[in-house]
Amino acid sequence: MSEVIAVMNQKGGCGKTTTVVNTATSLAIMGKTVLVVDMDPQANATTSFGIDKKSLKNTIYDAIIGDINVKKATIPTFIKNLFIIPSNISLSGVGVELSQKENYHIILKETLKDVIPLFDYIFIDLPPSLGVITVNALVASDSVLIPIQAEYYALEGVADLIDTIKLVERRLKSPTPIKGVLLTLYDRRTRLSKDVYKELKIYFGESNLLFKTIIPRNIRLAEAPSFGKPCLIYDPESTGTKAYLNLAKEILERDGSD
Repeated sequence: MSEVIAVMNQKGGCGKTTTVVNTATSLAIMGKTVLVVDMDPQANATTSFGIDKKSLKNTIYDAIIGDINVKKATIPTFIKNLFIIPSNISLSGVGVELSQKENYHIILKETLKDVIPLFDYIFIDLPPSLGVITVNALVASDSVLIPIQAEYYALEGVADLIDTIKLVERRLKSPTPIKGVLLTLYDRRTRLSKDVYKELKIYFGESNLLFKTIIPRNIRLAEAPSFGKPCLIYDPESTGTKAYLNLAKEILERDGSD
């Protein structure tokens, strides 16, 4: 059974793309078939796999506007079991194009329907905004994973995001449950990180929404994209790598998989 997971937060710099790239890689290494859908015009997920975004002939943009079938834009990465629908700057204007179409909010869902059955997990990497692309991703997804940076106002930001998700559910009658909230860029040396973690635990209480796994602030995680590799390939022994492997295991446990 396939699961489409939107990884989103309206704030930038919270580790969305890092989470998509390394969680997808971890699950692929564990034997799951995984697809990354890069829905960010900056195409950071695309370049994180060593793909030259400027030389691409087919991207998610071409599939969304109907020029090609989405399968033609789906390409393998250098990691076994892991595929990507890449992006580039052409996606930057797609929000305006989509908003002019009837039933604009279901276009991504319709676009992806031919590839969803081919994968165990599909991760959608989103830009830091709450526009038309994000609405499309929520409608297309089965669940939402929310990375939160260990900083002040983190809780306020996630509360606003949850309200937005609920608003989309009510208006479009498209429920998208929260898969989990992931604390990222955690620095165990600082009181701030510890305080944010305590606040999140109190806020989410016994709901089980907060992942037990915490992603540390780690130089290897920051360096890996510049080498066109997920951190699991760039430095298999780093603390960042181990954290994302633990997150993948936790996701599988929650899903009752192995």
